[in-house]
Amino acid sequence: MTRRTAAHPDLTRTDVAAPFFSTWRVGTPERQRQAVEAIARAWERRPWPGEGLRAYHVYTGHDGETLMHHSRWVSEQAYEAFSKTRRQERVDEIDTAVPDIERLGLHRYRYHRSRERAAGDERTPGLIVTVRIGFEEAAAGRRADWIGLVLKALADEPAEHRGLIAAHFHLSTDGSHVLNYAEWESAPAYDEALAAPGRGIGAATEPWERVRTYPGVTGFTISRYDHALGLVPS
Repeated sequence: MTRRTAAHPDLTRTDVAAPFFSTWRVGTPERQRQAVEAIARAWERRPWPGEGLRAYHVYTGHDGETLMHHSRWVSEQAYEAFSKTRRQERVDEIDTAVPDIERLGLHRYRYHRSRERAAGDERTPGLIVTVRIGFEEAAAGRRADWIGLVLKALADEPAEHRGLIAAHFHLSTDGSHVLNYAEWESAPAYDEALAAPGRGIGAATEPWERVRTYPGVTGFTISRYDHALGLVPS
């Protein structure tokens, strides 16, 4: 069966070869809440899809309009089997409860590297920040090099990012972008890191300048979320 969990996902697990992210636009904070509960009901009253799915998590966007979904599959084939046989009945139930959801697309990834949490750090993230970094087609093969530059820039200023618990970098399978899933202690801690003059995340330092001006990068999209629902097999 299926049960809820308040635990956040472990994005470094080696038995997840196909992490997926998708976004729904639902329109209002109230509809965000309604959709989260509809998702929980639709899943809890049905058997867990099987060992091919390790966990499914839903997040509410700070924009008051969107939900982010993160499903953790052992393979793309496991997802395709679920999609063909068990997905639609869940979608139909959710759409009956919360009509007119706009589904903005599913993106498939491979986990690449992390700035992992420090040993002994048991903080629960109070904010999830996703950063989508677009790349030109010709630069797709250099995405791993760019991630290395980001991790070096973070490592060069470790004392300035105490609110950052961990950051997990994923490569989209279509080559178009990188997704950074960053776990922060709180929204104020993230804001403080951004605002710190000359020493915050993305400060005007040589390592961060190399990150920002890396050839082939087409832009950054930043979104903030709260973890709203975790579903795992019981």
